[in-house]
Amino acid sequence: MKTLTPLLLTTERLSMQPIEEDDWWLFQALYQDANVMRFIGDLDTPAQIRSRFEQRLGYWDRYADFWLCLTIRERETGNAVGLTGFFPDWRPYQQGEVGFIISPEHQGKGYAVESLRAVLDFAFDQCGFHRLQANVLEGNDGSRRVLEKCGFRLEGNLRESYRIGDTWHNDWLLGILAGDPRG
Repeated sequence: MKTLTPLLLTTERLSMQPIEEDDWWLFQALYQDANVMRFIGDLDTPAQIRSRFEQRLGYWDRYADFWLCLTIRERETGNAVGLTGFFPDWRPYQQGEVGFIISPEHQGKGYAVESLRAVLDFAFDQCGFHRLQANVLEGNDGSRRVLEKCGFRLEGNLRESYRIGDTWHNDWLLGILAGDPRG
């Protein structure tokens, strides 16, 4: 009988593992923080947030139809600092969409770049993805900088493609190919 090896990504300062039931507190805190959500979407009800959380639990592989959601922890302290991961569109395109959320108290420490680099290495080198992209709300300069530091390139501006509340917003579309230089 084949056993599954638990997914663990590590960097110099961070470790990342698939989200578990014990990480509900972090997920809920991030998705209920208006400052965090201002570039991501509307504040959902607790039941909607719980549903989103439960959709990310369970065994993930590149054929999954749900986000690989990894809890980012400081290796030295074990403290959870945020979430990262990607949504696969493996068949037939071998592509995915990346995303990350860092707790406000841990922003500005380079954790988003460091964790995203590990996610890119995993997606391209271990899973065999061809292309990854990110949609970033126009004006979210911090997230755009993170992506560009990791090698993503601006591919376009999607006009009024995303709605938060009653307001339509433009999205920046950034992408990176497996063969592109990674920052």
